Amino acid sequence: MANIPKVSNSYWIESMKGQGYQDLKSDLIVDVLIIGGGITGITTAYLLQKEGLKVVVVDADKILSATTGHTTGKITIQHGLIYDKLKMQFGEEQARIYAEANMAGLQLIQDLIKEHNIDCDFIMQNSYVYTQSESYIQQLQDEVKTAQELGIKAEYLDTVPLPFKVQGAVCFLDQAMFHPRKYLLALSNIINNKEQCIYEVTRALDIEHNPVGNKNLIIALEDGRKIYSNYAVIASHFPFYDGFGMYFARMYASRSYVLAVKTKQTFQEGMYISAEDPKRSLRYTPINGEKILLAAGEHHNTGQDSNTMVHYEALRDFVEQNYGINEILYRWSSQDLTTLDDVPYIGPIVQGKPNIFVATGFKKWGITTGSMAAILIRDLIVKKESPWLELFTPSRFVVNPSLRNLVKEGAMVAKEFIKGKFSAVPETSEDLEIDTAKVISFEGNKIGAYKDESGGIHFVDTTCRHMGCEVQWNNAERSWDCPCHGSRYDINGNVIEGPALKPLRQADK
Repeated sequence: MANIPKVSNSYWIESMKGQGYQDLKSDLIVDVLIIGGGITGITTAYLLQKEGLKVVVVDADKILSATTGHTTGKITIQHGLIYDKLKMQFGEEQARIYAEANMAGLQLIQDLIKEHNIDCDFIMQNSYVYTQSESYIQQLQDEVKTAQELGIKAEYLDTVPLPFKVQGAVCFLDQAMFHPRKYLLALSNIINNKEQCIYEVTRALDIEHNPVGNKNLIIALEDGRKIYSNYAVIASHFPFYDGFGMYFARMYASRSYVLAVKTKQTFQEGMYISAEDPKRSLRYTPINGEKILLAAGEHHNTGQDSNTMVHYEALRDFVEQNYGINEILYRWSSQDLTTLDDVPYIGPIVQGKPNIFVATGFKKWGITTGSMAAILIRDLIVKKESPWLELFTPSRFVVNPSLRNLVKEGAMVAKEFIKGKFSAVPETSEDLEIDTAKVISFEGNKIGAYKDESGGIHFVDTTCRHMGCEVQWNNAERSWDCPCHGSRYDINGNVIEGPALKPLRQADK
């Protein structure tokens, strides 16, 4: 059985190191501040800078190192079986807008690669949703029919070039894939070379309205620094600033997993994802002249599965069974946010705050959707309007399914909160093995204890700093994850993912 790498490392990050940008050391005055240096933030900065605006991007860590650095790198408007569902929920015209907007995102990527001659392993591919179950055939056929009505080049197939039998598949023609960091680091260099505008390790904490001066907003940073701006664009995956939009109650976080594998049987062409669960997503990426298979899937709600290594093992077994394995080169995981109605929130963060924008809830399809979001936000700032806004506006509420999912997620959060508070835990960490963790009780408090490779034990208070749920250990990523709203912390309690802004409290034992 092939060994799974002990440490989680994204191929995109390992193979393309960033040059690094300094942190912000003084106050700034700008036209637009963008918080978050992923595909949405960098692309928005590029588009707004071309409009002549003074733009700054800040990131709490390193740019392109979070969600964008852990994607599968598919550039496609095929977001699972989405279009027939959109037609039923929103109507045909809004489903068409979803397709046209995401196609604009795909086209923008293609145009910028060509315009700037960016070497990023960009390859046109067809994209497929396949099924091995007869129960999904009708859904696939309905999806093809709706996609064709919306003007998408789609077709239904009985067979696809995979080494196992399928019952049917939806094929979207003329989609693409690439190396996301090669593309986005090139864009970052373009915008930063015009004037210094990217600052790393610069965390935004809050947004206030400015009662004086010619800038509408004051964005408070760590260490007391401030940025004065006319507009703020929150592209930080989970919005660091909520604005009473209740985003933590209107999205849920899930994790999924990726293996990069040298296979015995060569992967052919195309990008694939299964209609049924557990999800299986397949594509290749060129590494040193070889086709390396990227096998992804196994999603689950964040913090609700402590033995996460089993998901890598399931992907390994799938690849071994169907392709054979010579070597597993990399493994990594990603976190994604899904909205109540499966459509991203893009636009003014709440009604009444037209100069604070948010882009979130991309449901694993952030490459095209993040690029499209940049176009939408650019148009709202420059033109004050967009034909896409009605569909994507964060202030919408579609009674069905939003109400049903709001109740469902609320019940889940309550269940996890109660379970975390009242579950019994041991009172000692003495039997901890190397590279393991557990929750223990000390003086009536729950303490998370992790033993590192050198035998040192790291203690943290397990109460999440967002809304007080109890975090759970994630053994594959060595993190403490909140099962209620998806906040994640490292072994020392530092924030990896929001909505939490503050680290876990330190605990000594």
